[in-house]
Amino acid sequence: MGLRIGTAGWSYPTGKGKWNGLFYPATRSKRQGTAGFDELRFYAEHFDTVEVNTTFYGQPKPDVARTWVERTPAGFEFSLKLHQKFTHPKMFRDAALTKAPGSDGSLLDLLSQVTQSDIDEFRAGIEPLAHAGRLGALLAQFPASFKNDAPSRDYLAGLLRAFGDYPTAVELRHKSWSDAIGDTLTLLDGFGAAFVQIDEPKFRFSIRQNYLPNVKSFYYMRLHGRNAAQWWRHDKSEDRYNYLYSAKELKEFSEIAGAAKTLVKKSYLYTNNHFSSKSVVNAVMLKAQLGEPIEGEYPPELVERYPELTGLVSTSPAAPLWLPFESRRSP
Repeated sequence: MGLRIGTAGWSYPTGKGKWNGLFYPATRSKRQGTAGFDELRFYAEHFDTVEVNTTFYGQPKPDVARTWVERTPAGFEFSLKLHQKFTHPKMFRDAALTKAPGSDGSLLDLLSQVTQSDIDEFRAGIEPLAHAGRLGALLAQFPASFKNDAPSRDYLAGLLRAFGDYPTAVELRHKSWSDAIGDTLTLLDGFGAAFVQIDEPKFRFSIRQNYLPNVKSFYYMRLHGRNAAQWWRHDKSEDRYNYLYSAKELKEFSEIAGAAKTLVKKSYLYTNNHFSSKSVVNAVMLKAQLGEPIEGEYPPELVERYPELTGLVSTSPAAPLWLPFESRRSP
C-alpha cells in the first residue's frame, strides 16, 4: 500500500465534462434517495484514495466526514484540500462579495484573514477521518500569484505550523519558488511537508521541478493535464482540465512514481484532468504501467469512449449500474 493512485474529486455531475454516462450511469433510479446509486461507494471499488475538492470551497463537516468513512472500505484514504481561505484569500473575498454585493471592502478584507477559529473548524471537520486512520494528506494548493517573498514565506511557515500534526503537501506554482529552490526546500523540510510535484502547461512564470521527493515520509504528485490553450482562457473552469495524457506521456510519471516509491514510506499520485472522466482513464493507465491491481468493473460506455482502456479493465454490462450498491456486488 506504499503507492496510491486516484483522481482529484469523485463527483462531477454537471457541465460538458460530467462523469454521468461515462464512469457513472447517465440516469439514476427513483430509489436514489434511499438505497440508490452511491458515487463514492462505486469510486472506492476502483481506487484506494481520492483527493477531496469540496473542502476547498467549504470547511469540512464532521458528520459528512463520518459518512465518507462509512461508505468506503477499510484502508481507503482521503487527501483533502485546505479551504480556500487558507490559500486563496482573494478568491474567498470575491466569493463573499458575490454573495453579498455592496459589502464593505475593509470588512471583507478582515473576514479574509485566517483566524484560529478557522483552523480549529477545519481540524474538527477532518477529525473523523484522522481518528479512523483514513486521512492521507492535507493539500495546501497555492495559486500562481503566490510568489516567494518574505511575507509569503512567513505565512506559509505559520500555516504549516498550524497543521503540523498532519501530513501536509504544498503546491507552489510560481517560478520564484524554484528559482530559490534551496530556501524553498529548507522551509518545507523543516516542517516535514512534501513539495507537491505537478505537471501542467508551462508558461514564463511557471514553477520548474525535478520530481524528486524532498522528505522521506511521503511523496505527492498531481497531474493537471497540458491544455495550454484553455488554461487561462476558457468559457468554464472545467475546460482547462480537458486533456487526456497518452500512454507515452504517462510513462515518465509512472517511472517517477515507481522510483519514488522506493525512497519514501507512502506515495500519492492524483490525476486532476477530470473533464469527461479523463482523470479516471489516466489513473487506470498509470496503474497498469506500474503493475498495480486494477480493481472493479468499468462501464462499457467508458471503454467505448476511451479505447485506451481496452484490455486493461473488466466491464460488466449485465449488471446495471443504477441498481443499489449491495445488489451490484458479486456473489
